[in-house]
Amino acid sequence: MEKFSYAKAGVDIRQEEKAVKSLVSKIKYVRQGFGKPILMGHYASVLDFGEVGVAITTDGVGTKIIVAEKLGKFDTIGIDCVAMNVNDLLAIGAEPIAMVDYIATFNPDERVMEQIAIGLEKGCEIANITLVGGETATLPDLIKGWDLVGTAIGVVDKDKIITGKDIQAGDVIFGVPSSGIHSNGLTLARKVIENAGLSYHDKFNGKTIGEELLTPTRIYIEILDVVRNCEVHGLAHITGGGLLNLKRLKNVKYVIDDPLKPQKIFRFIQELGKIDDDEMYRTFNMGMGFAIILPEEEVDCVKKYVDGKVVGFVEEGEGVYVKDMRIDKF
Repeated sequence: MEKFSYAKAGVDIRQEEKAVKSLVSKIKYVRQGFGKPILMGHYASVLDFGEVGVAITTDGVGTKIIVAEKLGKFDTIGIDCVAMNVNDLLAIGAEPIAMVDYIATFNPDERVMEQIAIGLEKGCEIANITLVGGETATLPDLIKGWDLVGTAIGVVDKDKIITGKDIQAGDVIFGVPSSGIHSNGLTLARKVIENAGLSYHDKFNGKTIGEELLTPTRIYIEILDVVRNCEVHGLAHITGGGLLNLKRLKNVKYVIDDPLKPQKIFRFIQELGKIDDDEMYRTFNMGMGFAIILPEEEVDCVKKYVDGKVVGFVEEGEGVYVKDMRIDKF
């Protein structure tokens, strides 16, 4: 069996970062006055709407929808679409309010659309938001399957936006468990499974491999109670890039010395693809879907509202470490 990495599977994070920087470097115009941006380039951006800030973000389910196609099971993928957007709003302390969806397909199948809607409805219910509209595009010359993307808005008091600027040495990192693989790293997972000659219908841990991969992304709506009642210095949705997402908050040293136990699917993929430990932690959530950075004395407060445990701490310096392994140098 050959040794896999995310780049070898077709997703080069460094190249993607360069491409995004190239795009952003050419977009200079910024609205002033009412509606001007007061936060950009974070999990969500925030616009000035007078007394409150309106947060906005966009994301999709990626190639997880290919697994749904393989199984002919689309009734949970909508939850993932809601989760990927809502969790990014929560990561700056914003309360999700509404979203729109974008579905692209080669063939607008009624049964598939109905199943996608079931997941969207469930996700909206969990997040307490309204799906206020969307767009469906039939693009047979461009799309050979399906793509599902959303854009969500939320509200946040302008003086309560959480960016990570208050993170300091001595803070602890509180990890909140994921429900599984969520919606990131699926390209690598699929390539490993397919290269091994396995089927998404093969049995794994009491279900099929495909069903395990389709476990819906957890929606961390409890974070609202945390930020309203506890002192929080930083929030990280552990999404694309794995634990490297901590670097989006502040340039300090993050040490995960007691990580949450990854679900079995992660070790299964790692062993099957002979993937290095550091590659796993910068590709997948590895059992931790959300992280809260806060003063140590606030841990008991956080535990009142969300499950999890202290998984690490913040020090002077830079980098992201899992025990003694630095994962942000590659």
